[in-house]
Amino acid sequence: MPKNKKILVLPGDGIGIEVMNEVMNILEWMNKYNSITFDISQRLVGGVAYDQEGDSISDNTMEEALKSDAVLFGAVGGSKWDNVLREKRPEAALLRLRKELDLFANLRPAVVFDALANSSSLKLDIVKGLDILIIRELTSGVYFGQPRGIHKINDNEEKAIDTQSYTTSEIVRIGKVAFDLSKKRLSKVTSVEKSNVMETGMFWRQTISDLHINEFKNVKLNHMLADNCAMQLVRNPKQFDVILTDNLFGDLLSDIAAMLTGSLGMLPSA
Repeated sequence: MPKNKKILVLPGDGIGIEVMNEVMNILEWMNKYNSITFDISQRLVGGVAYDQEGDSISDNTMEEALKSDAVLFGAVGGSKWDNVLREKRPEAALLRLRKELDLFANLRPAVVFDALANSSSLKLDIVKGLDILIIRELTSGVYFGQPRGIHKINDNEEKAIDTQSYTTSEIVRIGKVAFDLSKKRLSKVTSVEKSNVMETGMFWRQTISDLHINEFKNVKLNHMLADNCAMQLVRNPKQFDVILTDNLFGDLLSDIAAMLTGSLGMLPSA
């Protein structure tokens, strides 16, 4: 008999608990009617973990995640924990999970279903039939770069530092994911950065260009600056198929894309 897959469920805070309750209903239905069974464990994460365990994710929970075949994550955070030390805030748990599980490729689809097209904040003819896939690098960039922190210069002055950093291999591996997935779609990739003002942007563009020439010539590659991409997403989103970008810009652009769909991006506030 094949071994059951291990699933770790981390509901988290707020809407995460509500969403994960429905996920558990689906898993129970599958177990009951499809002869598919899972070994399911559930642990605390985020603000509720901080309240009960003293940290937003415990070492024991992290160890359980590393031993699991899949982790189902709800959502974390809330104003209650705004003043908690940064390294123990709910969001720190999410960053640790991403980094230690090496979840470098974040796939964020933005699909407009006909039934929801009129719920979009944009005109129907702009969004009807929209199908975009954003590939966001998730374990490097400015969210993880060193040095970082706030340092005292003198009695009246402080300095805050966040470091944007990427290596060749980090860019190549996320680039390969984007190119490979594009071949299952329209074979069109738009690589997004800020090469006009950032060293990492120039490096990203050159690295992706080299990868394209060496391994993916049959895929169409375009380059676009991140601010222009944000504008184009609300101006003419159907020009895009696969958008490839770094951690910071992927965070911003995928939230813009979510609002185009009239679905997930709007549901939390609804």
